[in-house]
Amino acid sequence: MALGRTYAVALVGLNGYIVEVEADIGQTLPAFIILGLPDASLNEAKERIRSAAQNSGIPLSRRKITANLIPASLPKRGSGFDLAIAMAVLRASNDVRSAGRTVFIAELGLDGRLRPVRGVLPAVMAAVRAGYPDVVVAQANAAEAGLVPGARVQGYTTLARLAFDFGADPRDLALDFDPAPDLGEPGDGAETLPCSPPDMRDVSGQGDARRALEVAAAGAHHLLLTGPPGAGKTMLAERLPGLLPDLGDAEAMEVTAIHSLCSLTSASLQLVRRPPYENPHHTATPAAIIGGGSGLPRPGAASRAHRGVLFLDEASNLWHTTPSGQR
Repeated sequence: MALGRTYAVALVGLNGYIVEVEADIGQTLPAFIILGLPDASLNEAKERIRSAAQNSGIPLSRRKITANLIPASLPKRGSGFDLAIAMAVLRASNDVRSAGRTVFIAELGLDGRLRPVRGVLPAVMAAVRAGYPDVVVAQANAAEAGLVPGARVQGYTTLARLAFDFGADPRDLALDFDPAPDLGEPGDGAETLPCSPPDMRDVSGQGDARRALEVAAAGAHHLLLTGPPGAGKTMLAERLPGLLPDLGDAEAMEVTAIHSLCSLTSASLQLVRRPPYENPHHTATPAAIIGGGSGLPRPGAASRAHRGVLFLDEASNLWHTTPSGQR
């Protein structure tokens, strides 16, 4: 056959949309075209996929390859579409069997490794909601993807091993390739030791302030703390999350999905059960607090504090100052 089809997920913030990936192999001169509003990193997938397939023992066809991402009107961003495109092309050339309604979410390395991507948790949540429970991800993302109820997750380390499980000829595949350990994104490797959260019993006196924190915690109210330096405002604010109950299942999924977009999920890859606490510096920019950015937006401190506490210390210094000095 000359047409292959797989599925992926496009993220717009925390919202995920199923993307149907079509691949066609034509009869004209060699070329590789990706249609459907791809961004620059997705356009570069062409070279990543070619090299990954070659080094996995299943080189792509030398004829014209056209990959179409449906719906074409939805912008597609990031490298998480690599694996879905590669499997669609391999299906179009009859190198692998049909993947059915399986969703593929992973980046490809030039050596054929499957590399993890940000935002896997909300992507898998969107796939399950849309009726696509079978999901293939990089092995490094498998534990995170498995947190989604109802998802049937498979994790792989190499494209060759995945192609073998989908019917590729094992005589051609580089199945003995031992990928180097995945180092992840900068800053992801350090595992912090668990520590006890600040407790209200550490506060001596401050009866009125303690009562105000209890009322705010019970009613989910905003709280303004004023007083001279050293009065204990920051100490009290740090202990406010300790008064809040653990997050329920739905709330924990929401918070963990936000942290997944930030690559903030811990090494244990458990649901975030405790209400988060964010304390941005008073010199933080609006983008750092609100979030945003080109491509896949990163949540700011306000989003990361969802279902928890956002403490704006020295809040008056967060006001924007104009060149004339007016606030």
